Amino acid sequence: MSQGDFSKAAPRYIAVEGPIGVGKTTLTKRLADSFNYELLLEKSEENPFLDRFYQNPKQHALSTQLFFLFQRAQQIQDLRQNDMFEPVRVADFLIDKDQLFAQQNLEPDEFELYLNVYRHLTIDAPSPDLVIYLQAPTKVLLDRIQKRAVKSEQLIELTYLENLNEAYAEFFHYYDKSPLLIVNSEDIDLANNEDDYQQLLKQIASTGAGTHYFNPRPSLI
Repeated sequence: MSQGDFSKAAPRYIAVEGPIGVGKTTLTKRLADSFNYELLLEKSEENPFLDRFYQNPKQHALSTQLFFLFQRAQQIQDLRQNDMFEPVRVADFLIDKDQLFAQQNLEPDEFELYLNVYRHLTIDAPSPDLVIYLQAPTKVLLDRIQKRAVKSEQLIELTYLENLNEAYAEFFHYYDKSPLLIVNSEDIDLANNEDDYQQLLKQIASTGAGTHYFNPRPSLI
């Protein structure tokens, strides 16, 4: 699919989501670079508590989660202020899933505190025109995490990743705020394989309202 053909059919605001290691940021950057979309990234490297969270999750979960919440709230506010320009944009996060991580990582009293803060922030996020949810089995995610060799992520345990993966699956099973494209990414390489990438672009261009499932044919690299 050519850039021009995609631009005519593409949603104006796309959010790419999925668990750690599934490749959401890589796909987000590729879409942005290919089609001159404004890029909106999670910027996890700016969170000073994240490394400590991976070392000691219980002790640092609340501070890590609140930092992300404030960061995303600011990004959403900036997004709202720029709406008058009607840019096309692609993000590697969906603000709605923030509570998924909070519920997964926080103790019950901490989660109540988090919810109280969330309610007082009055986050009014625009709904994406399309959400792309990248799926992969937990062992595949762990393998990808190990291969990309981010130091702090090497502390992630299989059990934590498995619970997170299941939480994502449950969250998107009920998600209905935007058109949703669920992509099985187990056997494809959206970063390096052009045929895989083009298959996805064609699916994006033809995805309408509701939930859609995409099981692409893996291409020979």
